Amino acid sequence: MTRSTQSTNWISYILRSVVLGLLVAALVIWLQPLVADWQLSRQQSSQPMSFAKAVNRAAPAVVNIYSLSEVRGSYYSRRPSTVLRLGSGVIMDNVGHIITAAHVVANVSSIEIALQDGRRTSAQVIGVDPITDLAVLRIELDNLPVIPQDQNLRSSVGDVVLAIGNPLNLGQTITQGIISATGGRMGVINTHADLMQMDAVINEGASGGALVNSEGYLVGINNAQFRGPAGQGVEGIYFAVPYSLTRTIMKTLIEEGEVVRGYLGINTSDTPAAQVYQQPGIFVTAVDPNSPAAEAGLRAEDYIVEIAGQQISSATEGLALISNTAPGTELEIRYLRGNDEITTTVIIRKLRY
Repeated sequence: MTRSTQSTNWISYILRSVVLGLLVAALVIWLQPLVADWQLSRQQSSQPMSFAKAVNRAAPAVVNIYSLSEVRGSYYSRRPSTVLRLGSGVIMDNVGHIITAAHVVANVSSIEIALQDGRRTSAQVIGVDPITDLAVLRIELDNLPVIPQDQNLRSSVGDVVLAIGNPLNLGQTITQGIISATGGRMGVINTHADLMQMDAVINEGASGGALVNSEGYLVGINNAQFRGPAGQGVEGIYFAVPYSLTRTIMKTLIEEGEVVRGYLGINTSDTPAAQVYQQPGIFVTAVDPNSPAAEAGLRAEDYIVEIAGQQISSATEGLALISNTAPGTELEIRYLRGNDEITTTVIIRKLRY
């Protein structure tokens, strides 16, 4: 072997070694993030599930509400007595607007707000909407914690939720559950609001508090526990006003002081007429005397299939359409009465609370 051949072999060996070294180095660099992620996932998998991040983000914005109301005297004592009412609320913006349940602050003489940082202050009622059982309060404080919100948030059945409030004045408490229905629960607790159903426990004093997801974002305002015919609470069935509806009602109350809704004057049901008529619609179970519906000739057991040219698929949809119609508007209603199809015109009035 000549000296030149040896030199060539030696150079090739060095080049191969360098290329191999570079390949190994590149492989190590490429694998390093994957190894780090794997190590992190192992560490996380060894940790118990926790919602501490969500609670830390949302809980400071949930306040305790203490309101005083007077109860008229009885036969034994003519002097009125003062009753302390408990509730919770949620700070929605940095100018001091708080959303809560309307029944927490209805017909009260004074309202005191207690923040989680120890501050206490009085509150002013900006507006109340009995239909959704929501009320907006205002406090005058600086550096307020605001509940995390996402206007594009969409909740789904099965989502984990946390209810934050002050039940029985025990102090801020968190209960956990899942969403079992995101809507279609109108009228279940004496309200026409389209409610969200979940099983995170809400006891007295927690009404008006926050329902948040596992990231701490607001998904609803806690309302009440479902009660059976005897007035007894049913375990595991609780309701909240969805965030999207809450935001709309709050904006209207702040800007206009009240929520104006259309009134037709019917009680409704989806069944059993839907099976009889074999098409979606609204079964009228009762008609209010002297209401727009009564003046238009509607009766109990009529089956409404179209309002203002729009086919109605459910009672929820139909009532929402009426509610969003301005008072004074004329609407054409098509309905079935036995084998007859009838069309009438109603003039929508303002819903009185």
